[in-house]
Amino acid sequence: MEFMKELGLEGVLSGTYAGEWISGEGRDQLVSVSPATGETIGTILQTSEADYERVMQSSTEAWKKWRMTPAPIRGLVIRDLADELRKFKEPLGKLVSLEMGKIYQEGLGEVQEMIDICDFAVGLSRQLYGKTMPSERPEHRIQEQWHPLGVIGIITAFNFPVAVYAWNAALAAVCGDAMIWKPSSKTPLCAVAVQNIVNRVAKRHDCEGVFNLIIGKGSTVGERLLQDKRVPLVSFTGSVPMGRHVSETVGRRLGRTILELGGNNAVVVMEDADIDNAVNSVFFGAVGTSGQRCTSTRRVLVHKDVKGEFVSKLVEKYQHVRIGDPLDSSTVMGPLVDEQAIVAYERAMDEVKKAGGKILYAGERIEGKGSFVKPCIAEVKNDFKIVQEETFAPLLYIIEIDSIDDAIEKHNDVPQGLSSSIFTRNFHYAEKFVSPAGSDCGMANINLGTSGAEIGGAFGGEKETGGGRESGSDAWKLYMRRLTSAINYGSEFVLAQGIKFGEDD
Repeated sequence: MEFMKELGLEGVLSGTYAGEWISGEGRDQLVSVSPATGETIGTILQTSEADYERVMQSSTEAWKKWRMTPAPIRGLVIRDLADELRKFKEPLGKLVSLEMGKIYQEGLGEVQEMIDICDFAVGLSRQLYGKTMPSERPEHRIQEQWHPLGVIGIITAFNFPVAVYAWNAALAAVCGDAMIWKPSSKTPLCAVAVQNIVNRVAKRHDCEGVFNLIIGKGSTVGERLLQDKRVPLVSFTGSVPMGRHVSETVGRRLGRTILELGGNNAVVVMEDADIDNAVNSVFFGAVGTSGQRCTSTRRVLVHKDVKGEFVSKLVEKYQHVRIGDPLDSSTVMGPLVDEQAIVAYERAMDEVKKAGGKILYAGERIEGKGSFVKPCIAEVKNDFKIVQEETFAPLLYIIEIDSIDDAIEKHNDVPQGLSSSIFTRNFHYAEKFVSPAGSDCGMANINLGTSGAEIGGAFGGEKETGGGRESGSDAWKLYMRRLTSAINYGSEFVLAQGIKFGEDD
Protein backbone atom coordinates (compact mmCIF):
# COMPACT_ATOMS: atom_id res chain seq x y z
CA MET A 1 0.00 0.00 0.00
CA GLU A 2 1.33 3.41 -0.98
CA PHE A 3 0.65 5.04 2.39
CA MET A 4 2.84 2.43 4.11
CA LYS A 5 5.73 3.36 1.82
CA GLU A 6 5.22 7.02 2.77
CA LEU A 7 5.65 5.99 6.40
CA GLY A 8 8.83 4.01 5.72
CA LEU A 9 7.26 0.61 6.36
CA GLU A 10 8.92 -1.62 3.80
CA GLY A 11 10.60 -4.98 4.34
CA VAL A 12 11.39 -6.55 7.70
CA LEU A 13 11.58 -3.67 10.17
CA SER A 14 13.60 -3.10 13.31
CA GLY A 15 11.55 -2.67 16.47
CA THR A 16 14.40 -1.08 18.45
CA TYR A 17 15.49 2.55 18.32
CA ALA A 18 18.30 3.88 20.52
CA GLY A 19 19.42 7.02 18.74
CA GLU A 20 19.58 4.76 15.67
CA TRP A 21 17.73 1.69 14.45
CA ILE A 22 19.16 -1.58 15.76
CA SER A 23 18.66 -4.79 13.80
CA GLY A 24 20.42 -7.98 12.77
CA GLU A 25 20.11 -11.73 13.02
CA GLY A 26 19.11 -13.62 16.12
CA ARG A 27 16.03 -11.54 17.01
CA ASP A 28 12.52 -12.92 17.27
CA GLN A 29 10.07 -11.78 14.63
CA LEU A 30 6.66 -10.26 15.34
CA VAL A 31 4.05 -10.45 12.58
CA SER A 32 1.40 -7.71 12.37
CA VAL A 33 -2.01 -8.82 11.11
CA SER A 34 -4.89 -6.60 9.97
CA PRO A 35 -8.01 -7.41 12.03
CA ALA A 36 -10.16 -6.44 9.03
CA THR A 37 -8.70 -9.05 6.65
CA GLY A 38 -6.65 -11.45 8.74
CA GLU A 39 -3.74 -10.81 6.38
CA THR A 40 -0.13 -10.12 7.35
CA ILE A 41 0.77 -6.47 6.80
CA GLY A 42 4.27 -6.32 8.25
CA THR A 43 7.07 -8.01 10.19
CA ILE A 44 9.07 -6.54 13.05
CA LEU A 45 12.35 -7.67 14.64
CA GLN A 46 11.71 -7.62 18.37
CA THR A 47 13.95 -6.02 20.98
CA SER A 48 16.31 -8.41 22.74
CA GLU A 49 17.48 -8.01 26.33
CA ALA A 50 20.88 -6.88 25.07
CA ASP A 51 19.13 -4.34 22.86
CA TYR A 52 17.24 -3.04 25.88
CA GLU A 53 20.45 -2.23 27.70
CA ARG A 54 21.74 -0.35 24.67
CA VAL A 55 18.50 1.65 24.53
CA MET A 56 18.75 2.48 28.22
CA GLN A 57 22.33 3.68 27.96
CA SER A 58 21.58 5.78 24.88
CA SER A 59 18.53 7.33 26.57
CA THR A 60 20.47 8.18 29.71
CA GLU A 61 23.25 9.92 27.78
CA ALA A 62 20.74 11.87 25.68
CA TRP A 63 18.88 12.94 28.82
CA LYS A 64 21.99 14.45 30.40
CA LYS A 65 22.13 16.92 27.52
CA TRP A 66 18.37 17.32 27.05
CA ARG A 67 17.67 18.22 30.69
CA MET A 68 19.96 21.27 30.36
CA THR A 69 18.34 22.41 27.12
CA PRO A 70 16.11 25.42 27.92
CA ALA A 71 12.46 24.40 28.07
CA PRO A 72 11.34 26.87 25.34
CA ILE A 73 13.97 25.31 23.03
CA ARG A 74 12.59 21.88 23.85
CA GLY A 75 9.22 23.31 22.93
CA LEU A 76 10.48 24.19 19.46
CA VAL A 77 11.27 20.53 18.87
CA ILE A 78 7.70 19.58 19.74
CA ARG A 79 6.39 22.41 17.56
CA ASP A 80 8.24 20.91 14.62
CA LEU A 81 6.92 17.46 15.55
CA ALA A 82 3.36 18.80 15.31
CA ASP A 83 4.10 20.15 11.83
CA GLU A 84 5.64 16.84 10.78
CA LEU A 85 2.57 14.98 12.02
CA ARG A 86 0.38 17.31 9.97
CA LYS A 87 2.29 16.25 6.85
CA PHE A 88 1.66 12.57 7.60
CA LYS A 89 -1.83 12.83 9.09
CA GLU A 90 -3.59 10.95 6.28
CA PRO A 91 -1.16 8.04 5.83
CA LEU A 92 -0.75 7.61 9.60
CA GLY A 93 -4.53 7.72 10.08
CA LYS A 94 -4.91 5.00 7.43
CA LEU A 95 -2.28 2.87 9.13
CA VAL A 96 -4.11 3.13 12.47
CA SER A 97 -7.27 1.92 10.73
CA LEU A 98 -5.48 -0.90 8.92
CA GLU A 99 -3.57 -2.26 11.90
CA MET A 100 -5.91 -1.52 14.82
CA GLY A 101 -9.28 -1.66 13.03
CA LYS A 102 -10.94 1.64 13.98
CA ILE A 103 -12.63 3.47 11.13
CA TYR A 104 -10.60 5.96 9.09
CA GLN A 105 -12.33 9.03 10.58
CA GLU A 106 -11.31 7.84 14.05
CA GLY A 107 -7.80 7.11 12.76
CA LEU A 108 -7.55 10.70 11.53
CA GLY A 109 -8.95 11.91 14.84
CA GLU A 110 -6.29 10.02 16.73
CA VAL A 111 -3.49 11.65 14.75
CA GLN A 112 -5.18 15.01 15.32
CA GLU A 113 -4.99 14.30 19.06
CA MET A 114 -1.24 13.92 18.65
CA ILE A 115 -1.05 17.26 16.88
CA ASP A 116 -3.25 18.92 19.51
CA ILE A 117 -1.17 17.70 22.46
CA CYS A 118 2.00 18.85 20.71
CA ASP A 119 0.49 22.31 20.27
CA PHE A 120 -0.50 22.29 23.94
CA ALA A 121 3.00 21.26 24.97
CA VAL A 122 4.63 24.06 22.95
CA GLY A 123 2.81 26.63 25.07
CA LEU A 124 3.53 24.63 28.20
CA SER A 125 7.27 24.86 27.52
CA ARG A 126 7.11 28.52 28.62
CA GLN A 127 4.80 27.84 31.57
CA LEU A 128 6.57 25.31 33.78
CA TYR A 129 5.90 27.62 36.67
CA GLY A 130 7.22 27.30 40.20
CA LYS A 131 6.15 29.40 43.19
CA THR A 132 7.82 31.88 45.49
CA MET A 133 6.70 32.08 49.11
CA PRO A 134 7.37 34.54 51.95
CA SER A 135 9.76 33.35 54.61
CA GLU A 136 9.29 33.90 58.34
CA ARG A 137 12.99 34.77 58.52
CA PRO A 138 14.20 38.28 57.65
CA GLU A 139 16.07 38.61 54.33
CA HIS A 140 15.09 35.11 53.26
CA ARG A 141 12.99 33.82 50.37
CA ILE A 142 11.51 30.40 49.52
CA GLN A 143 11.07 29.20 45.96
CA GLU A 144 9.97 26.08 44.12
CA GLN A 145 11.37 24.86 40.83
CA TRP A 146 10.35 21.93 38.61
CA HIS A 147 13.18 19.87 37.15
CA PRO A 148 13.29 17.01 34.61
CA LEU A 149 12.68 13.60 36.13
CA GLY A 150 14.87 11.36 33.96
CA VAL A 151 14.32 8.56 31.45
CA ILE A 152 10.65 7.58 31.66
CA GLY A 153 8.89 4.47 30.39
CA ILE A 154 5.72 4.68 28.27
CA ILE A 155 3.70 1.49 27.81
CA THR A 156 0.66 1.85 25.55
CA ALA A 157 -2.31 -0.30 24.53
CA PHE A 158 -3.52 -1.35 21.08
CA ASN A 159 -6.72 0.68 21.02
CA PHE A 160 -5.00 4.07 20.77
CA PRO A 161 -1.73 3.01 19.17
CA VAL A 162 -0.37 6.51 18.56
CA ALA A 163 -2.32 9.16 20.52
CA VAL A 164 -1.65 7.92 24.06
CA TYR A 165 2.06 7.80 23.31
CA ALA A 166 1.91 11.44 22.23
CA TRP A 167 -0.01 12.46 25.37
CA ASN A 168 2.99 11.28 27.35
CA ALA A 169 5.84 12.00 24.95
CA ALA A 170 4.97 15.62 24.13
CA LEU A 171 4.67 16.59 27.79
CA ALA A 172 7.67 14.56 28.91
CA ALA A 173 9.85 16.07 26.18
CA VAL A 174 9.13 19.71 27.05
CA CYS A 175 9.59 18.81 30.72
CA GLY A 176 13.13 17.68 29.86
CA ASP A 177 12.72 13.91 30.09
CA ALA A 178 14.00 11.28 27.69
CA MET A 179 11.73 8.31 27.08
CA ILE A 180 11.49 4.65 26.14
CA TRP A 181 8.25 3.60 24.46
CA LYS A 182 6.99 0.04 24.60
CA PRO A 183 3.86 -0.17 22.40
CA SER A 184 1.35 -3.00 22.21
CA SER A 185 2.57 -6.00 20.22
CA LYS A 186 -0.81 -5.90 18.43
CA THR A 187 0.03 -2.58 16.74
CA PRO A 188 3.82 -2.49 16.19
CA LEU A 189 3.74 -0.91 12.71
CA CYS A 190 2.02 2.20 14.09
CA ALA A 191 4.86 2.58 16.58
CA VAL A 192 7.58 2.21 13.95
CA ALA A 193 5.80 4.75 11.72
CA VAL A 194 5.58 7.29 14.55
CA GLN A 195 9.22 6.70 15.47
CA ASN A 196 10.20 7.39 11.84
CA ILE A 197 8.32 10.71 11.98
CA VAL A 198 9.87 11.63 15.33
CA ASN A 199 13.35 10.74 14.07
CA ARG A 200 13.17 13.28 11.26
CA VAL A 201 12.52 16.02 13.79
CA ALA A 202 15.06 14.78 16.33
CA LYS A 203 17.78 14.66 13.69
CA ARG A 204 17.14 18.27 12.65
CA HIS A 205 17.46 19.38 16.28
CA ASP A 206 20.38 17.10 17.19
CA CYS A 207 18.46 15.33 19.94
CA GLU A 208 18.50 11.70 18.80
CA GLY A 209 18.20 9.39 21.78
CA VAL A 210 15.56 11.46 23.55
CA PHE A 211 12.75 9.46 21.91
CA ASN A 212 13.35 5.68 21.91
CA LEU A 213 11.44 2.54 21.04
CA ILE A 214 11.39 -1.08 22.20
CA ILE A 215 9.00 -3.62 20.66
CA GLY A 216 9.01 -6.97 22.41
CA LYS A 217 7.34 -9.31 24.85
CA GLY A 218 6.09 -7.95 28.14
CA SER A 219 7.65 -10.92 29.90
CA THR A 220 11.13 -9.89 28.71
CA VAL A 221 11.77 -6.25 27.80
CA GLY A 222 8.54 -5.12 29.47
CA GLU A 223 9.63 -6.56 32.80
CA ARG A 224 13.10 -5.07 32.37
CA LEU A 225 11.51 -1.64 31.98
CA LEU A 226 9.31 -2.07 35.06
CA GLN A 227 12.16 -3.29 37.26
CA ASP A 228 14.81 -0.84 36.05
CA LYS A 229 15.76 1.59 38.84
CA ARG A 230 17.06 3.98 36.18
CA VAL A 231 13.44 4.58 35.09
CA PRO A 232 11.85 6.86 37.73
CA LEU A 233 8.38 6.90 36.12
CA VAL A 234 6.38 4.37 34.12
CA SER A 235 3.19 5.48 32.40
CA PHE A 236 1.01 2.44 31.69
CA THR A 237 -2.24 2.13 29.74
CA GLY A 238 -3.96 -1.25 29.77
CA SER A 239 -6.03 -3.70 31.78
CA VAL A 240 -6.65 -3.59 35.52
CA PRO A 241 -4.85 -6.91 36.25
CA MET A 242 -1.75 -5.80 34.36
CA GLY A 243 -1.99 -2.36 35.97
CA ARG A 244 -1.81 -3.99 39.39
CA HIS A 245 1.32 -5.83 38.32
CA VAL A 246 2.88 -2.62 37.00
CA SER A 247 2.02 -0.74 40.20
CA GLU A 248 3.40 -3.47 42.45
CA THR A 249 6.60 -3.96 40.44
CA VAL A 250 7.45 -0.28 40.06
CA GLY A 251 6.27 0.55 43.58
CA ARG A 252 8.50 -2.14 45.05
CA ARG A 253 11.51 -0.12 43.91
CA LEU A 254 9.74 3.14 44.98
CA GLY A 255 9.31 4.31 41.40
CA ARG A 256 6.35 6.35 40.21
CA THR A 257 3.49 5.26 37.96
CA ILE A 258 0.77 6.85 35.87
CA LEU A 259 -1.96 4.25 35.46
CA GLU A 260 -4.77 4.49 32.90
CA LEU A 261 -6.72 1.26 33.34
CA GLY A 262 -10.24 -0.04 32.76
CA GLY A 263 -13.50 1.85 32.52
CA ASN A 264 -17.11 0.78 33.08
CA ASN A 265 -18.55 4.06 31.92
CA ALA A 266 -22.21 4.99 32.36
CA VAL A 267 -24.53 7.52 30.77
CA VAL A 268 -27.42 8.70 32.94
CA VAL A 269 -30.55 9.63 30.96
CA MET A 270 -33.04 11.52 33.13
CA GLU A 271 -36.74 11.96 32.46
CA ASP A 272 -36.22 15.50 31.10
CA ALA A 273 -33.31 14.62 28.77
CA ASP A 274 -33.04 15.51 25.10
CA ILE A 275 -33.58 11.92 23.98
CA ASP A 276 -32.22 12.31 20.45
CA ASN A 277 -29.01 13.88 21.75
CA ALA A 278 -28.65 11.11 24.33
CA VAL A 279 -29.25 8.37 21.75
CA ASN A 280 -26.67 9.79 19.33
CA SER A 281 -24.08 10.16 22.11
CA VAL A 282 -24.64 6.65 23.44
CA PHE A 283 -24.52 5.21 19.92
CA PHE A 284 -21.09 6.76 19.30
CA GLY A 285 -19.86 5.88 22.79
CA ALA A 286 -20.90 2.23 22.52
CA VAL A 287 -20.23 1.47 18.83
CA GLY A 288 -17.27 3.79 18.13
CA THR A 289 -13.96 1.90 17.94
CA SER A 290 -16.16 -1.24 18.19
CA GLY A 291 -16.47 -0.64 21.92
CA GLN A 292 -12.69 -0.85 22.38
CA ARG A 293 -12.10 2.49 24.09
CA CYS A 294 -11.41 2.79 27.80
CA THR A 295 -14.06 5.55 27.64
CA SER A 296 -16.59 3.48 25.67
CA THR A 297 -20.14 3.65 27.01
CA ARG A 298 -20.82 0.35 28.79
CA ARG A 299 -23.98 1.16 30.79
CA VAL A 300 -27.01 3.40 30.23
CA LEU A 301 -28.89 4.28 33.42
CA VAL A 302 -32.17 5.42 31.93
CA HIS A 303 -35.19 6.81 33.79
CA LYS A 304 -38.22 4.53 33.71
CA ASP A 305 -40.41 7.30 32.23
CA VAL A 306 -38.31 7.57 29.05
CA LYS A 307 -36.77 4.11 28.85
CA GLY A 308 -39.18 2.87 26.18
CA GLU A 309 -38.59 5.82 23.87
CA PHE A 310 -34.83 5.78 24.41
CA VAL A 311 -34.41 2.04 23.79
CA SER A 312 -36.66 2.11 20.71
CA LYS A 313 -34.65 4.88 19.07
CA LEU A 314 -31.32 3.30 20.02
CA VAL A 315 -32.27 -0.12 18.61
CA GLU A 316 -33.34 1.59 15.40
CA LYS A 317 -29.86 3.10 15.02
CA TYR A 318 -28.24 -0.27 15.75
CA GLN A 319 -30.30 -1.88 13.00
CA HIS A 320 -28.70 0.41 10.44
CA VAL A 321 -25.09 0.37 11.67
CA ARG A 322 -22.67 -0.20 8.78
CA ILE A 323 -20.02 -2.78 9.71
CA GLY A 324 -17.04 -3.52 7.46
CA ASP A 325 -13.74 -2.31 6.05
CA PRO A 326 -12.50 0.45 8.38
CA LEU A 327 -10.90 2.26 5.43
CA ASP A 328 -14.25 2.50 3.63
CA SER A 329 -15.72 5.97 4.27
CA SER A 330 -19.25 4.54 4.66
CA THR A 331 -18.25 2.18 7.51
CA VAL A 332 -19.38 3.10 11.03
CA MET A 333 -17.94 0.11 12.91
CA GLY A 334 -14.80 -1.84 12.11
CA PRO A 335 -13.56 -5.16 13.52
CA LEU A 336 -12.50 -6.19 16.98
CA VAL A 337 -8.75 -6.38 17.31
CA ASP A 338 -8.42 -10.19 17.21
CA GLU A 339 -10.03 -13.59 17.86
CA GLN A 340 -9.33 -13.33 21.59
CA ALA A 341 -11.51 -10.21 21.76
CA ILE A 342 -14.37 -12.03 20.02
CA VAL A 343 -14.18 -14.92 22.47
CA ALA A 344 -14.34 -12.49 25.42
CA TYR A 345 -17.35 -10.77 23.80
CA GLU A 346 -19.20 -14.05 23.29
CA ARG A 347 -18.44 -15.14 26.85
CA ALA A 348 -19.84 -11.88 28.23
CA MET A 349 -23.09 -12.23 26.26
CA ASP A 350 -23.47 -15.79 27.54
CA GLU A 351 -22.98 -14.55 31.12
CA VAL A 352 -25.67 -11.90 30.60
CA LYS A 353 -28.16 -14.57 29.52
CA LYS A 354 -27.25 -16.89 32.39
CA ALA A 355 -27.77 -14.06 34.88
CA GLY A 356 -31.27 -13.41 33.53
CA GLY A 357 -30.56 -10.42 31.29
CA LYS A 358 -32.77 -9.64 28.30
CA ILE A 359 -31.16 -9.27 24.88
CA LEU A 360 -32.69 -6.24 23.12
CA TYR A 361 -30.40 -6.32 20.09
CA ALA A 362 -28.44 -9.50 19.48
CA GLY A 363 -24.70 -9.31 19.00
CA GLU A 364 -22.93 -12.13 17.22
CA ARG A 365 -19.82 -13.07 15.28
CA ILE A 366 -19.90 -12.24 11.56
CA GLU A 367 -18.43 -15.18 9.73
CA GLY A 368 -15.79 -14.61 7.06
CA LYS A 369 -12.47 -12.79 6.88
CA GLY A 370 -11.58 -10.47 9.72
CA SER A 371 -12.67 -10.14 13.35
CA PHE A 372 -16.13 -8.67 12.81
CA VAL A 373 -19.12 -8.82 15.17
CA LYS A 374 -22.53 -7.21 15.47
CA PRO A 375 -23.01 -4.94 18.50
CA CYS A 376 -25.27 -6.01 21.36
CA ILE A 377 -27.76 -4.24 23.65
CA ALA A 378 -28.96 -6.04 26.79
CA GLU A 379 -31.28 -5.04 29.63
CA VAL A 380 -29.68 -6.05 32.92
CA LYS A 381 -29.39 -5.32 36.61
CA ASN A 382 -26.38 -3.33 37.76
CA ASP A 383 -25.31 -5.97 40.28
CA PHE A 384 -24.86 -8.76 37.72
CA LYS A 385 -21.28 -9.99 38.05
CA ILE A 386 -20.60 -9.54 34.32
CA VAL A 387 -21.93 -5.95 34.45
CA GLN A 388 -19.38 -5.16 37.16
CA GLU A 389 -16.60 -6.12 34.74
CA GLU A 390 -15.31 -4.28 31.68
CA THR A 391 -15.92 -6.12 28.40
CA PHE A 392 -13.74 -4.57 25.71
CA ALA A 393 -16.32 -4.96 22.94
CA PRO A 394 -19.59 -3.38 21.71
CA LEU A 395 -21.75 -4.73 24.55
CA LEU A 396 -24.11 -2.10 26.00
CA TYR A 397 -26.19 -2.55 29.16
CA ILE A 398 -29.58 -0.87 29.77
CA ILE A 399 -30.37 -0.36 33.47
CA GLU A 400 -33.57 1.25 34.73
CA ILE A 401 -33.53 4.05 37.34
CA ASP A 402 -36.32 6.04 39.03
CA SER A 403 -34.56 9.13 40.45
CA ILE A 404 -31.30 11.09 40.42
CA ASP A 405 -30.29 9.48 43.72
CA ASP A 406 -30.95 6.01 42.32
CA ALA A 407 -28.93 6.91 39.22
CA ILE A 408 -25.91 8.10 41.19
CA GLU A 409 -25.99 5.10 43.53
CA LYS A 410 -26.03 2.63 40.64
CA HIS A 411 -23.56 4.67 38.63
CA ASN A 412 -20.97 4.54 41.40
CA ASP A 413 -21.61 0.91 42.31
CA VAL A 414 -18.88 -0.56 40.06
CA PRO A 415 -15.15 -0.96 40.73
CA GLN A 416 -14.05 1.33 37.90
CA GLY A 417 -14.21 5.12 37.75
CA LEU A 418 -13.07 6.65 34.46
CA SER A 419 -15.72 8.57 32.47
CA SER A 420 -19.37 9.39 33.09
CA SER A 421 -22.14 11.61 31.76
CA ILE A 422 -25.67 12.77 32.43
CA PHE A 423 -28.34 14.00 30.03
CA THR A 424 -30.72 16.44 31.67
CA ARG A 425 -32.14 19.96 31.39
CA ASN A 426 -32.48 20.16 35.17
CA PHE A 427 -29.87 22.42 36.76
CA HIS A 428 -30.12 20.60 40.09
CA TYR A 429 -29.58 17.16 38.53
CA ALA A 430 -26.57 18.40 36.57
CA GLU A 431 -24.92 20.10 39.51
CA LYS A 432 -25.52 17.17 41.83
CA PHE A 433 -23.94 14.81 39.30
CA VAL A 434 -20.66 16.77 39.31
CA SER A 435 -20.73 17.54 43.06
CA PRO A 436 -18.77 15.62 45.72
CA ALA A 437 -21.94 13.54 46.23
CA GLY A 438 -22.20 12.74 42.51
CA SER A 439 -20.13 10.80 39.98
CA ASP A 440 -17.03 9.20 41.51
CA CYS A 441 -15.22 9.13 38.16
CA GLY A 442 -12.27 11.18 37.01
CA MET A 443 -14.42 12.75 34.29
CA ALA A 444 -18.10 13.72 34.39
CA ASN A 445 -19.85 15.28 31.40
CA ILE A 446 -23.20 17.02 31.07
CA ASN A 447 -25.28 16.52 27.90
CA LEU A 448 -22.49 14.79 26.01
CA GLY A 449 -21.24 11.21 26.07
CA THR A 450 -18.41 9.40 27.82
CA SER A 451 -16.08 9.27 24.78
CA GLY A 452 -14.23 12.03 22.96
CA ALA A 453 -12.19 13.89 25.60
CA GLU A 454 -10.31 17.01 24.53
CA ILE A 455 -6.61 17.33 25.34
CA GLY A 456 -6.99 20.52 27.42
CA GLY A 457 -8.35 18.69 30.44
CA ALA A 458 -6.49 16.12 32.50
CA PHE A 459 -7.49 12.61 31.38
CA GLY A 460 -7.83 9.76 33.86
CA GLY A 461 -9.96 8.11 36.51
CA GLU A 462 -10.33 6.84 40.04
CA LYS A 463 -10.75 3.49 41.86
CA GLU A 464 -9.63 0.57 39.67
CA THR A 465 -9.02 2.94 36.77
CA GLY A 466 -5.76 3.75 38.54
CA GLY A 467 -5.88 7.40 39.56
CA GLY A 468 -3.46 8.56 36.87
CA ARG A 469 -3.73 11.74 34.83
CA GLU A 470 -2.38 12.46 31.36
CA SER A 471 -2.73 15.14 28.70
CA GLY A 472 -3.84 18.63 29.77
CA SER A 473 -4.27 20.80 32.85
CA ASP A 474 -1.36 20.28 35.29
CA ALA A 475 -0.64 16.65 34.34
CA TRP A 476 2.84 17.87 33.33
CA LYS A 477 3.88 17.90 36.99
CA LEU A 478 3.90 14.09 37.02
CA TYR A 479 6.84 14.12 34.59
CA MET A 480 8.98 16.39 36.78
CA ARG A 481 10.45 16.58 40.26
CA ARG A 482 9.85 19.48 42.63
CA LEU A 483 12.79 21.32 44.22
CA THR A 484 12.14 23.64 47.17
CA SER A 485 14.88 26.18 47.91
CA ALA A 486 15.28 28.51 50.88
CA ILE A 487 17.54 31.45 50.03
CA ASN A 488 19.29 33.71 52.53
CA TYR A 489 20.17 36.99 50.82
CA GLY A 490 21.19 38.66 54.07
CA SER A 491 24.28 38.23 56.26
CA GLU A 492 22.71 36.92 59.46
CA PHE A 493 22.39 33.30 60.62
CA VAL A 494 18.69 32.89 61.35
CA LEU A 495 16.82 29.66 62.09
CA ALA A 496 13.15 28.98 61.47
CA GLN A 497 10.62 28.54 64.29
CA GLY A 498 12.60 31.10 66.31
CA ILE A 499 15.16 28.51 67.40
CA LYS A 500 18.31 29.84 69.13
CA PHE A 501 21.27 27.51 68.78
CA GLY A 502 24.59 28.02 70.56
CA GLU A 503 23.78 31.60 71.52
CA ASP A 504 23.87 33.18 74.98
CA ASP A 505 20.49 34.02 76.50
